[in-house]
Order: sequence, then structure tokens, then C-alpha cells
Amino acid sequence: MTPVQIPQRMNLAAAAPKVFKAVLALDAAARAGLDPVLVELVQIRASQINHCAYCIDYHIGDARKAGESEERIHQLGAWTESSLYTAEERAALALTEAVTLLPQGVSDAVYDEAAAHFGEKELAQLIALIFTVNAWNRMNVATRKTPGTA
Repeated sequence: MTPVQIPQRMNLAAAAPKVFKAVLALDAAARAGLDPVLVELVQIRASQINHCAYCIDYHIGDARKAGESEERIHQLGAWTESSLYTAEERAALALTEAVTLLPQGVSDAVYDEAAAHFGEKELAQLIALIFTVNAWNRMNVATRKTPGTA
């Protein structure tokens, strides 16, 4: 069986280098002070929701490098039904889904649960991380960037 080739529409980094560099800087700032494994879980989950194949592939690789297990990576799409995630991770994943699916809003319950596990500075970093990965997802989906493309 031959995989379907999905042509990339454009190389955004080459077409808009200032925008790309600004998002890279935002990404680095958003990660600061957060656990690297949590960062990758959040980025994979948002990318799953947004159907960004490039980002899913990229962040699974980074999660493995950060020491994440294959079992937890595989169960991430069904994290609410899995016992493999800590209360802190579950709060971060719930917030990730709420912010990523923003038209449905971020309920007080979801926000309060995240605030119970993260101090104000960490929570601010987590929110920044979530909106940054959503920016990456939207850029890559719009330009059809797929795994294996530059």
C-alpha cells in the first residue's frame, strides 16, 4: 500500500521569516519553567485535536527524547479514560482541550482545577504554551506541512 502524498502549499518559514522567528521566540518563552514531559503532552494533545500531523510527529519525537513512555504517548488521545496520567497532567490536558476548543469556552471548573495544580506563573506559562502550539498547528495545517517536509 502506497501512502498518499499531500503536497505542501508553502514553506512559511521561507515566505514569512519574521513571523516564523517571532513564533519560535514565543515558543521558547512559553516553555520556560515547565516540565519538558508536560510540555510535550500538551503539545501532542493540542496537535491531535487540530489534526496537525507534522506537529504530532514532531512532538512525539520530543516526548520520547524527554523520557516519555510509548504507552502514555499511545493513550494520550484517550487520556480521560486512562489511569497513566497524574492529577497535574490531567488538569493541564483538560485546560489544553478547553483552550484549543475555545468556542466552547474555558469553564471555571477546568480553570480552577489547573490553578489548583499550578502556581500563577506556571499557569500563565501553561496557557502561553497552549496558545503557542495552537498557532503552530494552524500555520502547519494551513500550509499542509506534513512529517518529512522542511
